[in-house]
Amino acid sequence: MPTLWFILVAWMLAMYVALDGFDLGAAVAGRFVARTPAEHGAVLRSIGPVWDGNEVWLVAAGGTLFCAFPALYATSFSGFYLSLMMVLWLLIGRGVAIELRGHLASPVWCAFWDAVFFVASGLLCLFFGVALGNVVRGVPLGPDGQFFLPLWTDFRIGVPTGILDGYTLLVGVAAVVALALHGTLWLALKLPGELEARARRLALPLWGAVVLLTAALTAVSFSVQALLPRHLAERPWGYAFPLLAVAGLAGVALNLRRRALLAAFLSSCAYLFGMLSAAAFGLYPYVLPALPDAAACLTATAAATSEHGLRVALAWWIPGMLLASGYTAYVYRSFAGKVEVERDDFASEGVS
Repeated sequence: MPTLWFILVAWMLAMYVALDGFDLGAAVAGRFVARTPAEHGAVLRSIGPVWDGNEVWLVAAGGTLFCAFPALYATSFSGFYLSLMMVLWLLIGRGVAIELRGHLASPVWCAFWDAVFFVASGLLCLFFGVALGNVVRGVPLGPDGQFFLPLWTDFRIGVPTGILDGYTLLVGVAAVVALALHGTLWLALKLPGELEARARRLALPLWGAVVLLTAALTAVSFSVQALLPRHLAERPWGYAFPLLAVAGLAGVALNLRRRALLAAFLSSCAYLFGMLSAAAFGLYPYVLPALPDAAACLTATAAATSEHGLRVALAWWIPGMLLASGYTAYVYRSFAGKVEVERDDFASEGVS
């Protein structure tokens, strides 16, 4: 049962990254694709009907983590308290920017909130990547199952370490670039005319950067976390996950050349799923590796609630996820197609 819940939590987090990842990336890429207030408004309208629904997957994943793995929830939320507060304020700032931008038809007002939207979204991409890097690298778990990390030390990879070091920053930068590519493909799919062409042109150098960063990240991850190569050697079928990521990257390039924009975007989703699944597979059965003593690692079984609690939770989780998935599919189907550029308007009406 803990294994099933490990898979479910990993799947929910991957869904969040694939869905909210494109609107975070669209905010980053939109800074370079859009050039006028009206074009920035079109970028916002491309994500307007779905961005808040996408964040439901993060809330649901957090609730599921609390329900299924309370020990992991308590340990990670206390150890990463400062980081989580920073993420919370960035989420608030991003939401406020989307909601307030359309309240005044002023170029200064719109430009200010566009900048807040860009900075908050870019930092969220970075922080989420850094968080993943900390989980893969491991944290200094004590005998009581708790840990504390300073925000940074000397940025060297090794012990002692901080939340920010050379490795976690590499993961963070890779996350920013990968999600920027993901968002660029979404903008190419949703924006018309010249905006689509700009997004397609931006996607090509971003794709090259993602390829290079993926190769570097894979090599460094295998060096930093010995569990990854060991578990792949013990369970060779797990190579399916990195192969999915490689196939996704290849699909992005191929479909961009063909101008098959939906296929390119879905290929980017496959890349993200493959990378996150490979990380989860490489760590399992550990949910939080420990530094420097591997014996202190927190396992899925040790972090899970009782067997009865997991079974009861599953009975509630299934209908809840069916409703969330059905709503997500309905919203995306209802707002399919290109958005318009309202050239006579500074604001983005109807975003929320």
